Amino acid sequence: MYKYAIEIFYSEEDQGYISVAPELPGCSAFGDTVEEALKEITVAIDLWIETARKEGRKIPRPAGKGLLKAVVEESTVS
Repeated sequence: MYKYAIEIFYSEEDQGYISVAPELPGCSAFGDTVEEALKEITVAIDLWIETARKEGRKIPRPAGKGLLKAVVEESTVS
């Protein structure tokens, strides 16, 4: 199991939930519910990593708490 940060938000335009893994460029998924969006992004993360391995691309290490800390610090500076 990978430990990448996941963001989920509702999209009025799409009438559903978008989930993204910000540490993996272009890795996103869609679901009609939050739960479905979460399930779909885990599949997307697995596929992103599998494809990166096959293509010999670098796979970023999960930033975990470091990413959260950076986001929080950025929001308090603004």
